[in-house]
Amino acid sequence: MTHNQRITALVRLGDHLRGGEDEYLTALQKRTEFHNGWFTLAFQQRALRQVVDSFLTEGRLRDFLAPYPNDAPAAPPLRTVGLVLAGNIPLVGLHDVLSVFLAGHRAQIKPSTKDPYVLPYLIKLLARFDAATADYFDLVEHLRDFDAIIATGSNNSARYFEAYFGKYPHIIRRNRNGVAVLTGEETTDELRRLGDDVFAYFGLGCRNVSKLYVPRGYDFDPLLEAFHDWKHYQNHVKWKNNFDYNFALLTLNKEPFYHNGAIILRESPEIASHIAGLYFEYYDDLENATQLLRRHEKDIQLVVARPGLLDLPTFAFGQAQQPALDDYADGVDTMSFLTSGLSTPQS
Repeated sequence: MTHNQRITALVRLGDHLRGGEDEYLTALQKRTEFHNGWFTLAFQQRALRQVVDSFLTEGRLRDFLAPYPNDAPAAPPLRTVGLVLAGNIPLVGLHDVLSVFLAGHRAQIKPSTKDPYVLPYLIKLLARFDAATADYFDLVEHLRDFDAIIATGSNNSARYFEAYFGKYPHIIRRNRNGVAVLTGEETTDELRRLGDDVFAYFGLGCRNVSKLYVPRGYDFDPLLEAFHDWKHYQNHVKWKNNFDYNFALLTLNKEPFYHNGAIILRESPEIASHIAGLYFEYYDDLENATQLLRRHEKDIQLVVARPGLLDLPTFAFGQAQQPALDDYADGVDTMSFLTSGLSTPQS
Protein backbone atom coordinates (compact mmCIF):
# COMPACT_ATOMS: atom_id res chain seq x y z
CA MET A 1 0.00 0.00 0.00
CA THR A 2 1.13 3.54 -0.68
CA HIS A 3 1.36 6.28 1.91
CA ASN A 4 -1.91 7.80 0.68
CA GLN A 5 -3.71 4.45 0.58
CA ARG A 6 -2.89 3.82 4.24
CA ILE A 7 -4.20 7.24 5.21
CA THR A 8 -7.36 6.73 3.16
CA ALA A 9 -8.06 3.37 4.81
CA LEU A 10 -7.79 4.90 8.28
CA VAL A 11 -10.00 7.83 7.34
CA ARG A 12 -12.67 5.42 6.08
CA LEU A 13 -12.44 3.52 9.37
CA GLY A 14 -12.93 6.79 11.25
CA ASP A 15 -15.91 7.70 9.08
CA HIS A 16 -17.52 4.36 9.87
CA LEU A 17 -16.94 4.66 13.61
CA ARG A 18 -18.39 8.14 13.82
CA GLY A 19 -21.16 7.49 11.34
CA GLY A 20 -23.65 5.52 13.38
CA GLU A 21 -24.44 2.53 15.58
CA ASP A 22 -22.30 -0.58 15.10
CA GLU A 23 -24.22 -3.22 17.04
CA TYR A 24 -21.44 -5.79 16.82
CA LEU A 25 -18.89 -3.30 18.18
CA THR A 26 -21.23 -2.45 21.06
CA ALA A 27 -21.64 -6.16 21.79
CA LEU A 28 -17.86 -6.55 21.93
CA GLN A 29 -17.57 -3.60 24.28
CA LYS A 30 -20.18 -5.12 26.58
CA ARG A 31 -18.32 -8.42 26.46
CA THR A 32 -15.14 -6.56 27.39
CA GLU A 33 -16.88 -4.95 30.37
CA PHE A 34 -18.02 -8.38 31.56
CA HIS A 35 -14.47 -9.69 31.08
CA ASN A 36 -12.79 -6.70 32.80
CA GLY A 37 -14.90 -4.67 35.21
CA TRP A 38 -12.58 -1.66 35.01
CA PHE A 39 -13.41 -1.22 31.32
CA THR A 40 -16.95 0.11 31.59
CA LEU A 41 -18.96 0.59 28.43
CA ALA A 42 -18.88 4.36 28.95
CA PHE A 43 -15.09 4.46 29.24
CA GLN A 44 -14.63 2.20 26.21
CA GLN A 45 -16.88 4.47 24.18
CA ARG A 46 -14.98 7.52 25.39
CA ALA A 47 -11.63 5.98 24.42
CA LEU A 48 -12.95 5.13 20.96
CA ARG A 49 -14.34 8.65 20.46
CA GLN A 50 -10.94 10.06 21.39
CA VAL A 51 -9.27 7.86 18.78
CA VAL A 52 -11.80 8.78 16.09
CA ASP A 53 -11.74 12.52 16.75
CA SER A 54 -8.01 12.96 17.40
CA PHE A 55 -6.46 10.26 15.22
CA LEU A 56 -8.71 9.15 12.36
CA THR A 57 -9.21 12.30 10.28
CA GLU A 58 -7.31 13.09 7.11
CA GLY A 59 -6.13 16.48 8.30
CA ARG A 60 -4.77 15.20 11.60
CA LEU A 61 -3.09 12.20 9.97
CA ARG A 62 -1.37 14.29 7.28
CA ASP A 63 -0.24 16.91 9.81
CA PHE A 64 1.09 14.16 12.04
CA LEU A 65 3.04 12.46 9.24
CA ALA A 66 4.37 15.62 7.60
CA PRO A 67 7.72 15.70 9.52
CA TYR A 68 8.57 12.08 8.67
CA PRO A 69 9.78 10.31 5.49
CA ASN A 70 6.89 8.86 3.48
CA ASP A 71 8.75 7.12 0.68
CA ALA A 72 8.04 3.54 1.82
CA PRO A 73 7.42 1.23 -1.15
CA ALA A 74 3.83 0.27 -1.90
CA ALA A 75 4.49 -3.43 -1.17
CA PRO A 76 5.41 -5.46 0.73
CA PRO A 77 5.49 -4.06 4.30
CA LEU A 78 9.06 -3.07 5.16
CA ARG A 79 9.73 -4.75 8.51
CA THR A 80 7.89 -6.69 11.20
CA VAL A 81 7.53 -4.79 14.47
CA GLY A 82 6.46 -6.76 17.54
CA LEU A 83 4.04 -4.94 19.81
CA VAL A 84 3.43 -5.89 23.44
CA LEU A 85 0.35 -3.84 24.29
CA ALA A 86 -0.55 -2.49 27.71
CA GLY A 87 -4.02 -3.09 29.12
CA ASN A 88 -4.49 -0.43 31.78
CA ILE A 89 -7.15 1.54 29.85
CA PRO A 90 -9.22 0.72 26.73
CA LEU A 91 -7.40 0.77 23.38
CA VAL A 92 -4.27 2.17 24.99
CA GLY A 93 -2.04 0.35 22.49
CA LEU A 94 -3.85 1.53 19.37
CA HIS A 95 -1.47 4.45 18.84
CA ASP A 96 1.45 2.02 18.44
CA VAL A 97 -0.59 -0.15 16.06
CA LEU A 98 -1.51 2.84 13.89
CA SER A 99 2.06 4.17 13.94
CA VAL A 100 3.52 0.90 12.69
CA PHE A 101 0.92 0.75 9.91
CA LEU A 102 1.45 4.39 8.88
CA ALA A 103 5.22 3.79 8.71
CA GLY A 104 4.60 0.95 6.25
CA HIS A 105 5.64 -1.88 8.56
CA ARG A 106 3.82 -5.03 9.60
CA ALA A 107 2.58 -5.06 13.21
CA GLN A 108 2.88 -8.38 15.01
CA ILE A 109 0.54 -7.70 17.92
CA LYS A 110 0.33 -9.37 21.30
CA PRO A 111 -2.89 -7.84 22.70
CA SER A 112 -3.42 -7.38 26.40
CA THR A 113 -5.53 -10.08 28.04
CA LYS A 114 -7.44 -7.24 29.72
CA ASP A 115 -8.68 -5.83 26.40
CA PRO A 116 -8.81 -8.71 23.89
CA TYR A 117 -11.91 -8.10 21.78
CA VAL A 118 -12.28 -4.61 20.33
CA LEU A 119 -8.87 -4.09 18.71
CA PRO A 120 -9.09 -7.26 16.55
CA TYR A 121 -12.49 -6.09 15.34
CA LEU A 122 -11.13 -2.66 14.38
CA ILE A 123 -8.41 -4.38 12.35
CA LYS A 124 -11.06 -6.49 10.58
CA LEU A 125 -13.08 -3.35 9.88
CA LEU A 126 -10.01 -1.75 8.33
CA ALA A 127 -9.65 -4.73 5.99
CA ARG A 128 -13.28 -4.33 4.99
CA PHE A 129 -12.46 -0.86 3.66
CA ASP A 130 -9.20 -1.95 2.01
CA ALA A 131 -8.35 -5.65 1.84
CA ALA A 132 -4.64 -4.85 1.40
CA THR A 133 -4.43 -3.74 5.05
CA ALA A 134 -4.72 -7.38 6.18
CA ASP A 135 -1.06 -7.91 5.26
CA TYR A 136 -0.02 -5.29 7.82
CA PHE A 137 -1.43 -6.88 11.00
CA ASP A 138 -0.83 -10.19 12.72
CA LEU A 139 -2.46 -10.94 16.09
CA VAL A 140 -0.42 -13.52 18.01
CA GLU A 141 -0.06 -15.13 21.42
CA HIS A 142 3.74 -15.26 21.18
CA LEU A 143 6.02 -12.90 19.29
CA ARG A 144 8.53 -14.44 16.88
CA ASP A 145 10.52 -13.55 13.75
CA PHE A 146 10.33 -9.79 14.28
CA ASP A 147 12.79 -7.04 13.43
CA ALA A 148 12.03 -4.58 16.23
CA ILE A 149 9.97 -4.32 19.40
CA ILE A 150 7.74 -1.77 21.11
CA ALA A 151 6.74 -3.06 24.55
CA THR A 152 4.79 -1.34 27.29
CA GLY A 153 4.38 -2.55 30.84
CA SER A 154 5.22 -2.04 34.49
CA ASN A 155 8.68 -1.31 35.87
CA ASN A 156 8.94 -4.98 36.75
CA SER A 157 7.90 -6.28 33.33
CA ALA A 158 10.23 -3.76 31.67
CA ARG A 159 13.19 -5.58 33.19
CA TYR A 160 12.04 -8.78 31.51
CA PHE A 161 11.48 -6.92 28.25
CA GLU A 162 15.04 -5.62 28.42
CA ALA A 163 16.35 -9.15 28.93
CA TYR A 164 14.26 -10.70 26.14
CA PHE A 165 14.26 -7.90 23.59
CA GLY A 166 17.35 -5.82 24.37
CA LYS A 167 19.27 -7.11 21.37
CA TYR A 168 16.62 -5.82 18.96
CA PRO A 169 15.90 -2.21 18.07
CA HIS A 170 13.28 -1.35 20.67
CA ILE A 171 11.17 1.07 22.62
CA ILE A 172 10.45 -0.21 26.12
CA ARG A 173 8.11 1.81 28.31
CA ARG A 174 7.79 1.68 32.09
CA ASN A 175 5.46 3.09 34.74
CA ARG A 176 4.77 6.80 34.45
CA ASN A 177 1.98 9.00 35.77
CA GLY A 178 0.59 12.47 35.36
CA VAL A 179 0.98 15.13 38.04
CA ALA A 180 -0.65 18.53 38.60
CA VAL A 181 0.71 21.75 40.08
CA LEU A 182 -1.86 23.87 41.91
CA THR A 183 -1.56 27.36 43.40
CA GLY A 184 -4.80 27.57 45.42
CA GLU A 185 -6.19 30.17 43.00
CA GLU A 186 -7.91 27.67 40.70
CA THR A 187 -11.59 28.19 39.93
CA THR A 188 -14.25 25.59 40.66
CA ASP A 189 -14.45 24.87 36.94
CA GLU A 190 -10.69 24.28 36.73
CA LEU A 191 -10.83 21.92 39.72
CA ARG A 192 -13.68 19.97 38.12
CA ARG A 193 -11.70 19.67 34.91
CA LEU A 194 -8.75 18.50 37.00
CA GLY A 195 -11.14 15.90 38.38
CA ASP A 196 -11.43 14.41 34.90
CA ASP A 197 -7.62 14.18 34.74
CA VAL A 198 -7.72 12.28 38.04
CA PHE A 199 -10.82 10.09 37.68
CA ALA A 200 -11.10 9.27 33.95
CA TYR A 201 -10.70 5.52 33.37
CA PHE A 202 -10.66 5.13 37.18
CA GLY A 203 -7.24 6.78 37.23
CA LEU A 204 -5.57 3.74 35.68
CA GLY A 205 -3.92 5.47 32.71
CA CYS A 206 -0.33 6.67 32.60
CA ARG A 207 -1.69 10.09 31.66
CA ASN A 208 -4.01 10.27 34.67
CA VAL A 209 -2.99 12.67 37.43
CA SER A 210 -1.93 10.60 40.43
CA LYS A 211 -0.17 13.33 42.42
CA LEU A 212 -0.65 17.00 43.25
CA TYR A 213 2.00 19.59 44.08
CA VAL A 214 0.42 22.26 46.27
CA PRO A 215 1.76 25.32 48.16
CA ARG A 216 2.18 25.08 51.91
CA GLY A 217 -1.03 26.01 53.67
CA TYR A 218 -3.14 24.83 50.71
CA ASP A 219 -6.87 24.58 51.48
CA PHE A 220 -8.08 21.18 50.26
CA ASP A 221 -11.79 21.87 50.89
CA PRO A 222 -12.58 23.44 47.45
CA LEU A 223 -10.78 20.57 45.74
CA LEU A 224 -12.64 17.91 47.70
CA GLU A 225 -15.92 19.70 47.04
CA ALA A 226 -15.26 19.76 43.30
CA PHE A 227 -14.36 16.06 43.38
CA HIS A 228 -17.80 15.23 44.78
CA ASP A 229 -18.89 14.90 41.16
CA TRP A 230 -17.20 11.48 41.15
CA LYS A 231 -18.74 10.16 44.36
CA HIS A 232 -20.82 7.76 42.25
CA TYR A 233 -17.61 5.71 41.90
CA GLN A 234 -18.60 4.26 45.27
CA ASN A 235 -21.19 2.29 43.28
CA HIS A 236 -18.41 0.54 41.37
CA VAL A 237 -17.42 -2.56 43.33
CA LYS A 238 -13.74 -2.60 42.38
CA TRP A 239 -13.29 1.09 43.16
CA LYS A 240 -15.17 0.82 46.46
CA ASN A 241 -13.13 -2.19 47.55
CA ASN A 242 -9.90 -0.26 46.99
CA PHE A 243 -11.26 2.83 48.73
CA ASP A 244 -12.47 0.86 51.75
CA TYR A 245 -9.24 -1.11 52.06
CA ASN A 246 -6.99 1.96 52.00
CA PHE A 247 -9.34 3.93 54.25
CA ALA A 248 -9.24 1.16 56.86
CA LEU A 249 -5.46 0.74 56.56
CA LEU A 250 -4.75 4.43 57.01
CA THR A 251 -7.19 4.69 59.89
CA LEU A 252 -5.67 1.72 61.72
CA ASN A 253 -2.16 3.10 61.19
CA LYS A 254 -3.35 6.54 62.37
CA GLU A 255 -1.91 8.20 59.26
CA PRO A 256 -3.33 11.63 58.37
CA PHE A 257 -5.38 11.90 55.18
CA TYR A 258 -8.24 13.77 53.54
CA HIS A 259 -11.23 12.17 51.86
CA ASN A 260 -14.66 13.04 50.50
CA GLY A 261 -16.12 9.57 49.99
CA ALA A 262 -14.85 9.49 46.41
CA ILE A 263 -11.08 9.55 46.86
CA ILE A 264 -8.39 9.56 49.55
CA LEU A 265 -5.71 12.28 49.57
CA ARG A 266 -2.53 11.85 51.56
CA GLU A 267 0.94 13.31 51.62
CA SER A 268 3.65 11.22 49.97
CA PRO A 269 6.90 11.75 48.04
CA GLU A 270 5.84 9.00 45.60
CA ILE A 271 4.34 9.70 42.18
CA ALA A 272 2.09 6.69 41.50
CA SER A 273 -0.82 6.53 43.93
CA HIS A 274 -2.99 3.54 44.78
CA ILE A 275 -6.41 3.08 43.18
CA ALA A 276 -9.02 5.44 44.73
CA GLY A 277 -6.14 7.52 46.07
CA LEU A 278 -4.30 10.70 45.20
CA TYR A 279 -0.94 11.77 46.64
CA PHE A 280 0.15 15.33 47.30
CA GLU A 281 3.40 17.08 48.18
CA TYR A 282 3.98 20.64 49.33
CA TYR A 283 6.24 23.11 47.55
CA ASP A 284 7.69 26.39 48.82
CA ASP A 285 7.51 28.39 45.59
CA LEU A 286 7.16 27.70 41.85
CA GLU A 287 10.92 27.37 41.43
CA ASN A 288 10.90 24.70 44.12
CA ALA A 289 7.92 22.99 42.39
CA THR A 290 9.86 22.92 39.12
CA GLN A 291 12.85 21.37 40.88
CA LEU A 292 10.64 18.66 42.35
CA LEU A 293 9.23 17.89 38.91
CA ARG A 294 12.66 17.68 37.31
CA ARG A 295 13.83 15.39 40.10
CA HIS A 296 11.10 12.88 39.15
CA GLU A 297 11.26 13.47 35.40
CA LYS A 298 11.62 9.77 34.58
CA ASP A 299 8.47 8.92 36.53
CA ILE A 300 6.25 11.70 35.16
CA GLN A 301 4.26 11.32 31.94
CA LEU A 302 2.88 14.86 31.86
CA VAL A 303 2.25 17.92 34.01
CA VAL A 304 -1.15 19.60 34.36
CA ALA A 305 -1.19 23.28 35.38
CA ARG A 306 -2.52 26.65 34.39
CA PRO A 307 -0.98 27.68 31.05
CA GLY A 308 2.20 29.69 31.55
CA LEU A 309 2.51 28.87 35.24
CA LEU A 310 5.69 26.83 34.86
CA ASP A 311 8.76 27.06 32.68
CA LEU A 312 8.20 23.62 31.18
CA PRO A 313 5.60 21.92 28.94
CA THR A 314 2.18 21.51 30.59
CA PHE A 315 -1.36 20.47 29.75
CA ALA A 316 -4.38 22.57 30.67
CA PHE A 317 -6.84 21.22 33.24
CA GLY A 318 -9.05 18.55 31.72
CA GLN A 319 -6.69 17.78 28.83
CA ALA A 320 -4.58 14.97 30.29
CA GLN A 321 -6.66 12.19 28.75
CA GLN A 322 -7.12 13.93 25.41
CA PRO A 323 -3.78 13.24 23.70
CA ALA A 324 -3.02 14.25 20.13
CA LEU A 325 -1.23 11.94 17.72
CA ASP A 326 2.12 13.54 18.52
CA ASP A 327 1.73 13.32 22.31
CA TYR A 328 4.12 10.39 22.51
CA ALA A 329 4.22 8.18 25.58
CA ASP A 330 7.36 8.75 27.67
CA GLY A 331 8.35 11.53 25.25
CA VAL A 332 9.83 8.96 22.82
CA ASP A 333 9.07 9.78 19.17
CA THR A 334 7.65 6.48 17.98
CA MET A 335 7.34 7.55 14.34
CA SER A 336 10.95 8.71 14.23
CA PHE A 337 11.99 5.29 15.52
CA LEU A 338 9.82 3.55 12.92
CA THR A 339 10.92 5.68 9.96
CA SER A 340 14.66 5.83 10.71
CA GLY A 341 15.58 2.25 9.90
CA LEU A 342 14.72 0.78 13.32
CA SER A 343 18.38 0.84 14.22
CA THR A 344 18.51 2.57 17.59
CA PRO A 345 17.32 0.83 20.77
CA GLN A 346 15.45 3.16 23.14
CA SER A 347 14.24 2.55 26.70
